[in-house]
Amino acid sequence: MNKTVAFILAFAAFCLSPARAESADDPAQWVDPFVGCSYNGHCFAAACVPFGLVQAGPDTGYVWWDYCSGYRYADTNILGFSQTHLSGTGCGDLGDVLVMPFTGAADMTRTNYASAYRKETQTAQPGYYAVTLDDSNARVQIAAERHSAIYRIDYSGHDAPGLFVDLQYGILNWTVKDPARRVLACDVRQEGDFAIAGTVETKMWVRRKYSFVLVFDRRITSWTELPKRDPTEKGRRFALGFDMSAGGTLMAKFAVSAKDEAGAKGNLAAEIPDWDLGRVRASARAAWNGRLSRMEAEGSPDQLKTFYTSLYHLFIQPNNIADAGEEPFFSTFSYWDTFRAAHPLYTIIAPEMVDGFVRSTLRQCDMQGYMPVWTLWGRDNHCMIGNHSIPVVVDAYLKGFRGFDAERAYAAIRRSLVEDAPGRAFNHTGTWKKYGYFPFDVVSVESVSRTLEHAYDDWCAARFAEALGKADDAAMFDCRAHNWTNVFDRAEGFARGRDSIGAWRVPFSPFKLNVGDRGVGPKDFTEGNSWQYTWHVMQHPGELVEALGGREKFLERLDGLFSQPEKVEGMGFALDATGLIGQYAHGNEPSHHTAYFFQFAGRGDRTAEVVREICDRFYRPEPEGLCGNDDCGQMSAWYLFSAMGFYPFNPCGGEYVIGAPQVPKVTVSLPGGRNFTVVARNLSAENKYVRSVMLNGRPLVGFTVRHADVMRGGELVFEMSGSR
Repeated sequence: MNKTVAFILAFAAFCLSPARAESADDPAQWVDPFVGCSYNGHCFAAACVPFGLVQAGPDTGYVWWDYCSGYRYADTNILGFSQTHLSGTGCGDLGDVLVMPFTGAADMTRTNYASAYRKETQTAQPGYYAVTLDDSNARVQIAAERHSAIYRIDYSGHDAPGLFVDLQYGILNWTVKDPARRVLACDVRQEGDFAIAGTVETKMWVRRKYSFVLVFDRRITSWTELPKRDPTEKGRRFALGFDMSAGGTLMAKFAVSAKDEAGAKGNLAAEIPDWDLGRVRASARAAWNGRLSRMEAEGSPDQLKTFYTSLYHLFIQPNNIADAGEEPFFSTFSYWDTFRAAHPLYTIIAPEMVDGFVRSTLRQCDMQGYMPVWTLWGRDNHCMIGNHSIPVVVDAYLKGFRGFDAERAYAAIRRSLVEDAPGRAFNHTGTWKKYGYFPFDVVSVESVSRTLEHAYDDWCAARFAEALGKADDAAMFDCRAHNWTNVFDRAEGFARGRDSIGAWRVPFSPFKLNVGDRGVGPKDFTEGNSWQYTWHVMQHPGELVEALGGREKFLERLDGLFSQPEKVEGMGFALDATGLIGQYAHGNEPSHHTAYFFQFAGRGDRTAEVVREICDRFYRPEPEGLCGNDDCGQMSAWYLFSAMGFYPFNPCGGEYVIGAPQVPKVTVSLPGGRNFTVVARNLSAENKYVRSVMLNGRPLVGFTVRHADVMRGGELVFEMSGSR
């Protein structure tokens, strides 16, 4: 071998070798907030801090479906910068207090002050965003704190600088598509020479009030009220002028409170008392590094970018809506999504937060009388089905968290499962008790999906009752946990709609997705079809294997899931059925555990194959890199678990099913200075199969690892191979 060839090979080996963050103190360098900001990811590029209430950044649109987060990377115009956003949801809300720099005289004929911008001028980092606006030639920089944000606007143009403020603006959803109906009340006023403050009531996904203060470092010299675009609008829009010359710099500070204006002012005083954007930016990055450093990964630059961006998305929410100095009250709980992997991951890498999450969940229950379904700003939007705050609370208790009243929690769960409640969107406890399933002629929408998901919640309640010594309740809930069998057609081998006399729905197609063609027809499934929902039996995997005819027939059907035509029938509303591999839909959460089902039939090699395909195809470090809504970190949590080589197949109780790691090494920092390290020896593009697994130097027995094993610390070593 000549020296030139040797050098080339050595250099190639160096480039392909696993990398670590260039500085272990700055994993934020690997985060790209633009990942997931196109296609169906519904992520945003706004500046925010972990669990913060403010996400200040650009909006490029506001109409559901494309703009649930308010921002799409592909757009070439920015409407303005709003202060609150949702990350990765399938429904829109927030987008509060839109501001936009402009130059020249206020134009009474303009409906907005949108501006073109060039991608090369745009920067997004954890806690920071910046861009140059072409129309005003203004450079905008934003850094965020928990309830507040600070702006620096450098006006390079020759005309007088101004700032457009829009309190009617907000991100819409399918329920309220008319922007004029979004704002119910708006009280705003100038306070002294340097500030405005107000309170706005809105109704979109939820009905809520927020109060804000907006403070400037320049004297306000003019306030031009702009005409309403619709006579029914209640939000106000105005253009502000300032005591500054052309080409000057304007600093602005924003703070919000879910309580009142005094709370907003107190939040600002506590978090950004000065005008130092650099300090706030550094503080935000330090906060992010504190969270991101909980997991230290090795891998290629693309792998590190995907890994740490996923971790970033996980920690954006839940959001603490309490004011500074108050006991935290967390909201933005997308339980239907996040109970599956995000909350189990919090119990490992953010255990100090878990008791607070549970207390907030129970506080929400006290406010409304039943366990919450999907909370936003302290309100339940009742989005999605089941009652999956229940597995979140039960999982915490079974894992040893004791920072909440267990008897109170159990009483709330039991009441929510056996009693109807005023104001709850889905009151059918009597139907559940009478039939043991939801007949489609009694419950006309999503009857099969609701049956499957309610059965899982009952299983979780049984485990809680069992742990508390309530044997009779445990037996009752265990019986109800088997109600999935009442909608499982053994002859067809699929979950299927059934009426109140026990007859199966006909005709039946396992490809039929949510609603029939042109929005009419069967509505048995939630954002999915029978191919995808039949596997929603996380509590009884062995029993589903037997119900499908035993191991061989089960494997035949499960393999068939991934080899069917990538088609849907009757798309209807189900825009989340994306990321298809056959009929497996990774873009929607009910499918997320399914790749790990192969382990229950002795085919871990198929789990390894499918997990690798999902990671390679549907987690790419680019704006279009997510195949579906990130859903408040659930899509990201799936990747983080799978990259480590195990997953919470049943997300309640603390058992993780082995898969196949996707990065060479991950070290998890645990309480008490302990570490849990996962090593994938000989991992490569070809070596995707697991030959052996060792836990703390001993062969792993079975195909699961316990939560307690992880939290004790130690080492999980996978020996990877190119053959099954």
